[in-house]
Amino acid sequence: MVNTHLAPRHMACLGGGHGLYQTLLAAQEMNAKQISAIVTVADDGGSSGRLRREMDIIPPGDLRMALAALSQSSDETGLSASVLQHRFGGTGGLAGHAVGNLLIAGLAEATGSMQAALDKVGELSQAQGRVIPVVNEPLEIEAEVSGLDEDPMVMRTVRGQVAVATTPGNVNRVKIAPALPPANSLALEALAQADLITLGPGSWFTSVIPHLVIPDVVAAISKANALRVVVLNLSAEPGETQGFSSERHIHMLYQHAPGLEVDYIVVDNYLRFSAGERSHLCRAAEVLGAEVKFADVSKRKEDGTTLGVHDPAKLGQVLTSLYDRQD
Repeated sequence: MVNTHLAPRHMACLGGGHGLYQTLLAAQEMNAKQISAIVTVADDGGSSGRLRREMDIIPPGDLRMALAALSQSSDETGLSASVLQHRFGGTGGLAGHAVGNLLIAGLAEATGSMQAALDKVGELSQAQGRVIPVVNEPLEIEAEVSGLDEDPMVMRTVRGQVAVATTPGNVNRVKIAPALPPANSLALEALAQADLITLGPGSWFTSVIPHLVIPDVVAAISKANALRVVVLNLSAEPGETQGFSSERHIHMLYQHAPGLEVDYIVVDNYLRFSAGERSHLCRAAEVLGAEVKFADVSKRKEDGTTLGVHDPAKLGQVLTSLYDRQD
């Protein structure tokens, strides 16, 4: 654990998938007293997509991932993260389903409440925090994509999380349907109570930015009495952000949420930016009212090369140092 005299009282982490997973592990490294995982709900692939279509529920996959990150129990009385993450093999009807997805879906049907289901699974797995959907209905991502026609200026609409994440074209902008869903009141409450808020890392257009096209969420982040930190991805992802520079990732945040205000943007220094590139990144961050923090936050091999994922201990140390700077 990060050894610090000043642990966050309440840490609210926004995102989804593997990126949020690492941030939640970092929050535990920091000994945060209370952790709220605010999770995107637009997944339409795999086990989540099947349950979403068959049961007309919020897709449970990203929610399960967040619970698994918070549920590190090895005690016999606790439901372990590995059990939540386990997928059925074979070729039958259960093939490909994650145990945690089925448990969440079953409890949601039995209780009539997705939040009640998540809280119960959190209790069973001794989760060190609470998982909260950003809205209380499933969302669909729609992207404006260029490069799918001979004329590179022609824009096509691509619909669905999987389709957007894997498009061979260039994603220019995303929106969600329904267009203006009411934010989950529990998510807004968590943001208002937090003293440290993180956004990212994760799939930029399908896990991070969907939070920022919900106006109430942007307003809650911007007016929060908290340290607000964006954790930038370590690299561009094949598909949705292919060819994106770190600077363009920041511009995308402003483009989708011009009212967003944050304090710091954490950028991994493994990329060895030139002085000019660092200057451009800092100017881009200023549009959000933010300062760039260059730091070593990636997992490394023995030879020093990056493994392409954030290291929770390193990220926790950086977030702690930023948190300690506050008056």
